[in-house]
Amino acid sequence: MEPARESPPHFVPRLGYYTSLAIVIGAVIGSGIFKKPALMAQQLGSPEWLIAVWVITGVVTLFGALTNAEIAGMISATGGQYVFFQKMYGRLTAYLYGWAIFAVIQTGSIAAIAYIFAQYLGYFFPMPHLPQAYEQCLIHIPLIGDIHPLDDIGTKATTIACLALLTYVNYLGVLFGGAVQSVFTTLKVLAIAALALLSFTYGGGSFAHFAHSMPTQTISNIGFLGAIVAAMSGAFWAYDGWNNITYIAGEIREPQRNIPRALFSGTFIIIGTYIIINLAYIFVLPVGEMAQSQLVAADVANRALGAWGGAFVAIAVIVSTFGTTNGTLLASARVYYAMAKDKLFFKKLGDIHPRYLTPGPSLWIQFGWAALLVLTGTFDTLTDMLIFVSWIFYALGAFGVFVLRKKMPDTPRPYKVWGYPYVPAIFVTFASVYVVWTLVDDIRNFASGATTIINSVAGLALVALGVPLYFWWNRKQATVVAEQ
Repeated sequence: MEPARESPPHFVPRLGYYTSLAIVIGAVIGSGIFKKPALMAQQLGSPEWLIAVWVITGVVTLFGALTNAEIAGMISATGGQYVFFQKMYGRLTAYLYGWAIFAVIQTGSIAAIAYIFAQYLGYFFPMPHLPQAYEQCLIHIPLIGDIHPLDDIGTKATTIACLALLTYVNYLGVLFGGAVQSVFTTLKVLAIAALALLSFTYGGGSFAHFAHSMPTQTISNIGFLGAIVAAMSGAFWAYDGWNNITYIAGEIREPQRNIPRALFSGTFIIIGTYIIINLAYIFVLPVGEMAQSQLVAADVANRALGAWGGAFVAIAVIVSTFGTTNGTLLASARVYYAMAKDKLFFKKLGDIHPRYLTPGPSLWIQFGWAALLVLTGTFDTLTDMLIFVSWIFYALGAFGVFVLRKKMPDTPRPYKVWGYPYVPAIFVTFASVYVVWTLVDDIRNFASGATTIINSVAGLALVALGVPLYFWWNRKQATVVAEQ
């Protein structure tokens, strides 16, 4: 009698509702809410429209989360959106999504957010620099431009150290990574709430600020629409990351119940947090002063706390970005794992650590690529290219509700999207218009003489690079099968 074979390591559902909620909130609230309102105030020039944009983009995000919750409830598999696209549209679309996630969308976000963490850590611990001659060394990359890998080396080294630490934390176990996420999400929400409370009580502001627009604001209807779209881009960046929870579905207890609940509750908390802190900003600073602010949160904190204001905001940003980096890093590695299990990525990335039950190789390759993006300093350029591409996938994902209701009508749906078919239809329409407007606006600006790269077109080209890679992986899989 042959001895029973030991089953291979597999993911174990260990995370509960609160950790799931912390991942939703923590992956969204990062540095954007501390910086974007100033630029949005400059673009809009109106406190009413500033709040309206945050509300509109929040509602649109909520509609997307509600739509995604139905799919997450019926397909609770590790890899989340990647697996959803397989069920909806097939392997090619799923692969292009996974390729974009690995190449830029998530790794670029991880690099960018961790870099902001390191920059604000420099408020308390000045970062070292190399001699200027070394910092000016450059490498030219076609379509990207000149990069300076040794520039601001202290901040870059701190960023990479942060990524290495969090990768190791999540390598040691999903419970450890989830605990870190829960703690830092709680701290960041408390920090933002404290800043809002201090602003209203000690900021010396006035409710009259809510009724005063910038006196020089004179823009045409077309210009105003453009300003709204531009401001929405900033707000959507601050709201981005809400679907990260789906990537880790295989490690959540009762995922059919907890993921929809976490998406719904988390998005509501994020919207409420953003609106309250923006009201606090406007209460302290008239919209004209907001528009001139380099860091609106610091200026508001200085009014409320005096000399301690800058330190308070620096700590808040450090806590916030550390938690966001952890949540994004924790969830995203599961996508590469799912791709490897489908034979569409390196086989080793489909391994699970026998003791820690985490996708170790996927976590470490994610760290390696994100660290390289940090050294090159290209993450901001690359993420600008892919912001609008991510909205193409958001639109496809939401439209997938209609596809799956037709393809899989008998599959149990623990949660059905509220307001069907109107809520998903509104989200798909909005996302599609947003993508088309961005593409047309980029091309128009380029035709007007702008010398910068057309981010939307470059983003599409970068995603298109995944097409030959997909066929290469498919051919490699067919070769392996034929040799067996």
